[in-house]
Amino acid sequence: MAVGASLVGIIIGLVAAEMQQDAILGYVVAIALLINMVIATVIGASIPLILKFVGLDPALGSSILVAAITDIMGFFIFLGLAAQTLK
Repeated sequence: MAVGASLVGIIIGLVAAEMQQDAILGYVVAIALLINMVIATVIGASIPLILKFVGLDPALGSSILVAAITDIMGFFIFLGLAAQTLK
């Protein structure tokens, strides 16, 4: 999992750095993607287990919860890293 996430993060980071001619932006994008994919994996595995434990059907609610949490976290991770790095 970490190898695939790292590879995608590096590729997208290189593309962003080349398009904007800014290596720091590439690093920010690569790190944000890597962190977001790790969080998505943890959330994607945890939410169905939690829903099943609570007694709800994991198939009905997990996709919406996983997508929402991943999108929100990805947004804040990228903007937070960019705000701290690109001052």
